[in-house]
Amino acid sequence: MTETAFDALLLLSFGGPQGPDEVMPFLRKVTSGRGIPAERLAEVAKHYLHYDGISPITAQNEALIEAIRAEFSRRGLAVPVYFGNRNWHPFLADTARQMVADGVRNALVLATSATASYSGCRQYREDLASTSAELGATAPTFTKVRHYFDHPGFITANADGVRQALFGLSESARATARLVFTAHSIPESMNAGSGPSGGLYLGQQRTTARLVAEAVRGPAAEYDLVWQSRSGPPQVAWLEPDVNDHLRTLAADGITDVVVVPTGFISDHMEVVWDLDNEARDTANELGMGFVRAATAGTHPAFVSGLVDLFEEYLSGAPPQLLGDLGPCGIDCPATCCPAPQRRGS
Repeated sequence: MTETAFDALLLLSFGGPQGPDEVMPFLRKVTSGRGIPAERLAEVAKHYLHYDGISPITAQNEALIEAIRAEFSRRGLAVPVYFGNRNWHPFLADTARQMVADGVRNALVLATSATASYSGCRQYREDLASTSAELGATAPTFTKVRHYFDHPGFITANADGVRQALFGLSESARATARLVFTAHSIPESMNAGSGPSGGLYLGQQRTTARLVAEAVRGPAAEYDLVWQSRSGPPQVAWLEPDVNDHLRTLAADGITDVVVVPTGFISDHMEVVWDLDNEARDTANELGMGFVRAATAGTHPAFVSGLVDLFEEYLSGAPPQLLGDLGPCGIDCPATCCPAPQRRGS
């Protein structure tokens, strides 16, 4: 097995409850300081309790780690893989202490967000910085992997998900079904501040959607990019349209079948299985619209291979693999990139 300049890979993610008793403590931690009303938390809690209080994100991350380990082994890379979360067990700080105990000194960090945003990039950098400060001189050096929204492995995995989903429609509907890409909505002010030139989040989501649509249907592919899972107060402008509103618009325009493609997420976690598989599907059913949902990248072999390609990119200094035209993002980010959203009263 080959020794590398990085002696560990850390998968860094959001976290999720793993039982009914953990749901409200988890939601309180996620929303701490944001002034979210208790009744709103209780409503969101129902989504988790519908699945026995278990968020699928933990099991999906564990499956991804096992797939990465297998790919490391296949390539002869002697690299342990660790797992830490921002909001729930295993917490990043606890994982970092274990890494120290294991003698890890120089870790590459893979966040489970393909795209730049405050919560998908800057906040993870803040988490790593605060953990390093807490551990002091014993802390490993953490190097965060760049964003992979247009990496060939990510695009291939999502395109395969669309192709497979199309088989859920009638043969006559497959050629004309509308491709509707979704990502988590964010405040417009946060998008405007996401990067030196602004608008990185929207631009990167558009790039992913275009690349996947073209991979499936060619350069003239028609598709839409819409948003889901908004959680802010109604007086704050967020990216629109919402996926449910857009389905109603499509139905009014005579579209009879849709493929919803959640390229804004890398796995089928709660905001995918609830907001799309329940709420958006119900909307489509009310409209009499054929509805299928494409799988996320998950543990697709091309995605896993692409993530290990990213690891090797950092080892060798090879040029980034990019399918889009926005250039690499997430390397030596300036402190002004992807700032925190403005909170009410701040």
